[in-house]
Amino acid sequence: MPVQSKPIPALYTVYILRSTVRHASLYIGSTPNPPRRLKQHNGEARGGAARTSRLSLRPWEMVGLVSGFPGMVAALKFDFRRWPLTLHFFAKDVHKAWVSSSANSTEPLGNTLNIVTDFGPDPAASSDDVAWGIHALPVDYTNMKAYIDKAQSITTFEREGNCVVCKEALPHGQGLHAVCPNESCEGVGHLACWSRHMLHNEEDREVVVPIQGHCPQCGGQIQWVDMMKELSLRERGAKEIEALLKVKKRRTKT
Repeated sequence: MPVQSKPIPALYTVYILRSTVRHASLYIGSTPNPPRRLKQHNGEARGGAARTSRLSLRPWEMVGLVSGFPGMVAALKFDFRRWPLTLHFFAKDVHKAWVSSSANSTEPLGNTLNIVTDFGPDPAASSDDVAWGIHALPVDYTNMKAYIDKAQSITTFEREGNCVVCKEALPHGQGLHAVCPNESCEGVGHLACWSRHMLHNEEDREVVVPIQGHCPQCGGQIQWVDMMKELSLRERGAKEIEALLKVKKRRTKT
């Protein structure tokens, strides 16, 4: 089994395309960058797929996607009940069809799947600069910059302290230690302790991977996926962290 050498991507999705010319023509794929991938399918950038290269079916639109996967392997070989995922709808008719289909399903979705709709702003009440749909998704780690910076400070200056769950000391550089993502909290704990703490408070006892919970130190809500992204960056994403936290030097006039 190959060893994971890259951090959890900021975003990884499984998406569904629909031809705007022939709605019955669909295509399913996966990508960490939906806007870029859509351009490839529509011939605006190199790449794409043979199935979507037919000019008679272009342009394609991305009508929905599932996000929350920790990578390509998980995205292509997953049981949705085992992962905290988000199902996004960008077309009203597709969402309506899904609601109708779900109502007749005998298998419950469970609480690991979050449903989000984004059909775009009202054209009469908004400006053209408003990002929506796939263009509003976080394709990089920018929205985690403050959290990543805080975790770097804690670990660099060896301020891990004691585990917020079991209260034992956290030896610097030994083991996997996750940091609370809440802004004003510097709580740190063993990865196994965080998992046990969050799973204990999950309503669904069949959940294998924690979804969300509360920090024992600050009481604030935490998302498991956020902590795992930061931890994977700290362990395997030195280049990504350096690029994200790099301070641009001002040019001095001579």
